[in-house]
Amino acid sequence: MRRAALAVAFAVALTACGGSDRELVGFQREPAPVVAEFELPDLSNGGEPFPLRARPGELLLVYFGYTNCPDFCPTTLSDARLARQRLDDPGRVSVAMVAIDPDRDLPILDEYVAGFFPDAGHALGTDDPSLLAQVAAPFGAQYDVTTNDEGEIDVAHTTQLYAINDNGEIVLTWQFGVPIEDLAGDMEQLLDTTA
Repeated sequence: MRRAALAVAFAVALTACGGSDRELVGFQREPAPVVAEFELPDLSNGGEPFPLRARPGELLLVYFGYTNCPDFCPTTLSDARLARQRLDDPGRVSVAMVAIDPDRDLPILDEYVAGFFPDAGHALGTDDPSLLAQVAAPFGAQYDVTTNDEGEIDVAHTTQLYAINDNGEIVLTWQFGVPIEDLAGDMEQLLDTTA
């Protein structure tokens, strides 16, 4: 009886502190899509193949975007950077940006990503449209790059940020505009489950 009372008291204490009752802000898909089989050239590392999975006990954040984006891309990467800085151990989270406008992005993507994540960024890009489409599909990432009548390039794309675990599963997806503190809270919670 006394053990049961202690267990209840411990559970109440955890709840009062936030404990494991915190709800994730991002959404999860069941079953979680697996992307571990995919690799893209990492322009941050001389074009070496980069597998879409986190290192053991870590997380990999993935974003599909383009360097000329005026709003969504720089805001999302900046928010991810600030959220990562709030973690107990930021070194357990890496970030990869996948170029959806390779014709313009491949020469400058490495520098662009390094501007946000000098120590943990991966600039992923390919000039193979079929490979890019195959990689984007399980994420649900969509994009369209067209040239308008004035000869200007128009890019439309989804704006979600994805978290991948060390099994290569997409364990969480955040919509654009999630507050930085919620991003950090979700990341910390995910890291707690992978430790």
